[in-house]
Amino acid sequence: MTNLERTPVWDKTFPQSDKVEHSKAVFHNRYGIELAADVYKPKGTHGRLAAIAVSGPFGAVKEQASGLYAQTLAERGFLTLAFDPSFTGESGGSPRAVASPDINTEDFSAAVDYLANRSDVYPDAIGIVGICGFGGMALNAATNDPRIKATVASTMYNMSRVSANGYFDADDSPEKRNATRAALAKQRTEDYANGDYARTGGVVDPVPDDAPQFVKDYHAYYKTPRGYHARSVNSNDGWNMTSALSFMNMPLLSYIDEIESPALLVHGEKAHSLYFSKSAYEALEHGVNPSNKKLLIVPGANHTDLYDNLDKIPFDAIEQFFEKNL
Repeated sequence: MTNLERTPVWDKTFPQSDKVEHSKAVFHNRYGIELAADVYKPKGTHGRLAAIAVSGPFGAVKEQASGLYAQTLAERGFLTLAFDPSFTGESGGSPRAVASPDINTEDFSAAVDYLANRSDVYPDAIGIVGICGFGGMALNAATNDPRIKATVASTMYNMSRVSANGYFDADDSPEKRNATRAALAKQRTEDYANGDYARTGGVVDPVPDDAPQFVKDYHAYYKTPRGYHARSVNSNDGWNMTSALSFMNMPLLSYIDEIESPALLVHGEKAHSLYFSKSAYEALEHGVNPSNKKLLIVPGANHTDLYDNLDKIPFDAIEQFFEKNL
């Protein structure tokens, strides 16, 4: 549990709070992968606290948005854990920059394993926050793990849907999916021959003038001092190209209508990705316990505003949600 190399200095994309104690942690998932994390704890607290594990966005590291969420929620009284998913950041796993609907869902449950065994956490008062693509993973984890007592999915992506159908479902046809499968199968052969895994290239840089606005928004976060981080997949070479195969073949969110615990979906009114949360909420409100599910649409906010814009992220509502349900 001490094999991971962890940066000893504060290298976050946000300033350190003087209201919070910060420490580092390592825990493992049930596949034996060690995960690196930051623990944030309100200063001056004693005894047990409700706890929240945070991860995302998809392609980010704990020094970016998830750390900001974790630190802010710690300022509001929770013990929080921001972690790097398997195969990324300071966490273990090889090859690097691989995403998996199963393993990344498991990462959230592994965080619950760790938190439930801390002496300063109430084991029956643990929630999770997933941002962007890890919002989908968080809902997936809440479906499968009743120890998760409350879930927030912020500016959520359904990575299975976008991998299989393209943006806005523009490529939703067997023919286009089969073409993608053929291209990625060919890539697998080439990767094996090369002894390495080709990457997607990360967020496009420079951005063409005719690029969609959401691509420009991603660039403004991942490729500028606002959000760039040297260990972030999106800030650099991107994901392993063949990661999309597992998301296409093993869909996320198949059973989210069976989530019994409370869930809050937060999304920007102007976000290109809003349709993911709307569809997920439709499943939740027709599920086994619709009364404790809510969709909160933030006026005027785009997708990346909910990464780090403290004027847009509705932390008051998120705090109230966790106070009520933890």
